[in-house]
Amino acid sequence: MRDYEIYTLDNGIRVVHKEVSSTKIVHCGFILNIGSRDEKNDQQGLAHFWEHMAFKGTTKRKAFHIINRLESVGGELNAYTTKEKICFYASILDNYFEKALELLTDITFDSIFPEKQIEKERGVILEEMAMYHDAPEDAIQDEFDNLVFKDHPLGNNILGTAESVRSFQKQDFKQFISENINTGQLIFSVVGNINRKKIKRCIEKYLATLPVRQAKLNRTPFGNYKAGHLTNTRELTQSQCAIGRPAYPLKDEKRLPFFMLTNILGGPGLNSRLNMALREKYGFVYSIEANYSAYSDTGLFSIFFGTDPQQLDRSIKIVLKELQKLKEKPLGSLQLHQAKEQLMGQLAMSEENNASLMLMMGRSLLDLNEIPSLESIFEKIKETRSGDLQDIAAEMFDEKQLSYLTYIPK
Repeated sequence: MRDYEIYTLDNGIRVVHKEVSSTKIVHCGFILNIGSRDEKNDQQGLAHFWEHMAFKGTTKRKAFHIINRLESVGGELNAYTTKEKICFYASILDNYFEKALELLTDITFDSIFPEKQIEKERGVILEEMAMYHDAPEDAIQDEFDNLVFKDHPLGNNILGTAESVRSFQKQDFKQFISENINTGQLIFSVVGNINRKKIKRCIEKYLATLPVRQAKLNRTPFGNYKAGHLTNTRELTQSQCAIGRPAYPLKDEKRLPFFMLTNILGGPGLNSRLNMALREKYGFVYSIEANYSAYSDTGLFSIFFGTDPQQLDRSIKIVLKELQKLKEKPLGSLQLHQAKEQLMGQLAMSEENNASLMLMMGRSLLDLNEIPSLESIFEKIKETRSGDLQDIAAEMFDEKQLSYLTYIPK
């Protein structure tokens, strides 16, 4: 039996609600199925710029009133943009939930994009871009996206380019929203101490009255991948390295086993194979991570680390050796059991965070049209066999299909 409720309004908006009576806090937000990959070539960075501008004025409020409305009662208002999502969300004491819902609805659907605020925020975003450029561990991730998804919107930087950010005007935001917002492709997610009666009353008051919007999602599928090798010189002390390739999309049956395999290889646990090999055994890195991000039609597998330039080649060889081990040698029964237990523990702990749970529920409903229970995910993890992981490793860790990006100190 599921412990959440879903309401579908006449305008297409879906609301997912999970009551948690043991807390005084409510986490809620809009998750929109719009991201940087939905931008046209001359719109690069516009989705992220919209996320910023949502806080800068509506027909009801100026920027100060938006910022102060929840902060003044101890709440938090935030947003983020990814390749396929924009999210506006808040955390607040339960007795101020209606205030949060009304404000989130206002900034999501009724922003007016004042010209003076556009100019101010343009400078803020350019500074944000400079900050990322000056942090090589961040810059290499953006550039690696471009290397893997070359000439495709998934390879574009979410922040856009300096040229595109300088060009945007008020009409550009309005046009992008009209071209992309669809009330059937957005979720309002709520987790916290709010009962069914109050949720239904509030969504009828603020969400049910919103007009239907039916922009069509028209994403260019990714294909024609070619492994790339790129080396750049930068003003650095360490060398930085990224290794990876496209991976499985969101609805692929291999997604969860590959996530487990990535976790074994370079997940957050200090006992990951890459951490044990490169940090604990040789002391070549401070940290190393392997990541897997799934998108609607593809995915991205990546490994990132920084090391002394003299150890770079040897570190890459060690990484490839660990990939080869997973291809050649199946996990023993004890290793497989421990890998499953570790992943299930990590997932259970992440669900303990109600803010993360609220966002996860919204994304799952958008992407999968369902919210898998933790128990159902555990069952799939338990069903995974050592041979399954070995087959996936053989497919995904083919050295000829791996792309490499390295930053070398000048």
